[in-house]
Amino acid sequence: MKKKVIIIGAGISGLTAGVYAQRSGFDVTIYEQHNIPGGLSTSWSRKGYFFEGGMHWLTGSSPKLALNRVWKEVGALKENNPIYTREILSSVVGGGKDGGDLHLYRNAEKMRDHFLENAPEDRKAVMRLYRDTKAFQKVHLPINDLFGVKTTKPCHPSLWELVSMAGAGLKYPVLTKETFEHYVNRFSNPNIRHLLSSLIGSRYNALSFVYSMGAFSSGDCGFPQGGSLRMAQNMADTFTSLGGTISYRSKVQKVAVENGKACGVYLNGALVPADSVIVALDSRTAVDTMFEPRLEEKWISKLRGVTTEQNLFFGLGIEADLSKYPFSIILPLETPFNVGGNTYSNLRLYNYAAMPGYAPEGCSTLTCLVMGDFYDWWKAKKDEGTYRAEKEKALADFIKIIENAFPETKGKTAAADLATPCTYERYTASYKGSWMSVWGPGGSSFIFPSASKSVEGLYFASERNQMPGGLPICAWAGRKAAQCLCRDNSMTFNCGE
Repeated sequence: MKKKVIIIGAGISGLTAGVYAQRSGFDVTIYEQHNIPGGLSTSWSRKGYFFEGGMHWLTGSSPKLALNRVWKEVGALKENNPIYTREILSSVVGGGKDGGDLHLYRNAEKMRDHFLENAPEDRKAVMRLYRDTKAFQKVHLPINDLFGVKTTKPCHPSLWELVSMAGAGLKYPVLTKETFEHYVNRFSNPNIRHLLSSLIGSRYNALSFVYSMGAFSSGDCGFPQGGSLRMAQNMADTFTSLGGTISYRSKVQKVAVENGKACGVYLNGALVPADSVIVALDSRTAVDTMFEPRLEEKWISKLRGVTTEQNLFFGLGIEADLSKYPFSIILPLETPFNVGGNTYSNLRLYNYAAMPGYAPEGCSTLTCLVMGDFYDWWKAKKDEGTYRAEKEKALADFIKIIENAFPETKGKTAAADLATPCTYERYTASYKGSWMSVWGPGGSSFIFPSASKSVEGLYFASERNQMPGGLPICAWAGRKAAQCLCRDNSMTFNCGE
């Protein structure tokens, strides 16, 4: 008889763990509270317009990286979602010298030369960014097999792989202590500051930014066509093709623990038995809501102290063709945008006008991700009963900004949507509706355990397992949880063909 495994959550971590566990000889069922897979990596439609709400680039899209192997093993990347790698990461329209556009190029040399041409006064800051970017080109998330687990296809970083990343280590201590904001403010050119400051959240350290720049310049971080929803569905299809089961609209209330062992979950008040349980919803939420009595282990106190990154997601369907504009537009604002208790001097827009399937012919889908600390503000509005009115006001203010910047859109908004942290909390159970953990200046990174220290047969897999999170950590965490499961049950970890 195959051992029964229950996974809570059909997000990227849960699907990764599910594919590997099912392939390795377990009988796996995933319970998902939503009606689609993907968790935070999600998209949705409104009135014929498709809003990409979960992914704007994929770390590990490059076949040169071990993480790419993981994405292919779990079925995330297939022939139906080839990688699109754009040369220009983002642009300030009209923000360059003599009224031309100012671009952030993927290629480090092109970026350096373009910035020097447009802002020769910032030579020192430009050259520092160039050198830092080059130093981090070889830095990536290493994929390593868990000690003691047998695998069908061992995976360990080579000595050369580790040595090639060592050079960046000299910059590591300085960049972790410096704020991202301070790093960007070394530039005197305001449009370069706008261009760079929109890449990640303002509360991160400079290392998080430089790491991203290095990944882009290495040729990684492309965009799988079809976006997050197609990628998640590919993984779900791979899992079910192996014999696994996904039960949608099934919200688990508690993990059942008896005599120090996970023995199933409670669903609709009834016990569903299992030999092991993988908690693949946000670990920060799970430790406080999924156990009775509350789970208490040494690492959990540190987990509870993590600062979370939240966001607002605006989506517009516009009856106008915006294909003449870049895909990623950085929009400096003459009048700051006040929303959700925060103030912004620029917005990062994603223009899907040139991508098929995102809008009716001759129309455009435009989205905007605004990052910050929003949850408490929006939760208070919910409690006061003004939540819907505040959403409508924020949307109206956003539409006005877009119409002022792009006059051809005036009066042409056919669909509009705004997702707040409360929205993400409702559909994904993410802690405070957050996407990632903030790695602030002076802080240290962390890796939380995949296997419980006090409960046998209990495992954790989410983007919260390692700082700062995101899609690559989801895959890494799901894989590691499945390897822990195999090791503890003396099973061979099956990677697939």
